[in-house]
Amino acid sequence: MSDRKKNIILTGFMGSGKTTVGIRLSYRLRQQLVDTDRLIEKEEGRSISEIFAGQGEEGFRRMETAALKSLLETEGEQIISTGGGLPMREENRMLLKELGTVVFLRVSAETVYERLKGDDTRPLLQKENPMEEIRRLLEIRNPVYQAAADITVDVDGKDFEEIIGEIAGIVGGEKETADENTCD
Repeated sequence: MSDRKKNIILTGFMGSGKTTVGIRLSYRLRQQLVDTDRLIEKEEGRSISEIFAGQGEEGFRRMETAALKSLLETEGEQIISTGGGLPMREENRMLLKELGTVVFLRVSAETVYERLKGDDTRPLLQKENPMEEIRRLLEIRNPVYQAAADITVDVDGKDFEEIIGEIAGIVGGEKETADENTCD
């Protein structure tokens, strides 16, 4: 474990709360938040949509791998929020493990749909039957997220404070919460 960095990495499907949990967890633990999608956009000087249009999905996935490798070179403990597709590459899953503790925010298709149904910036939801597409993708991705994860946190029916408290307690970021969990 000494070679492993002490970052907290948030993975999961879109709408699972990675961004919001990441922001709130970074405040609570006083650690910098790095969002891999924003990191890539900054590095490339263009949006994810523009990258997909120009380089395609495979080009973007290579950029995600490069972003993870650069994060391995950074010092200090960080909260890292990943794009929903990032763990789908085996190389990325291995890099995530090197980066720190991987937390899978598991969410149901119904919760994803409810959270994102008004979001017209998500191509996935512009389909004829978005719920069917969400279910199809979750069926493919959830086993991969699970395999990559050190910790799984179910987010359905929980508010963000509950989710953050659970993560902080398990990862040991807060002594009083961590102590409560040592009796498990």
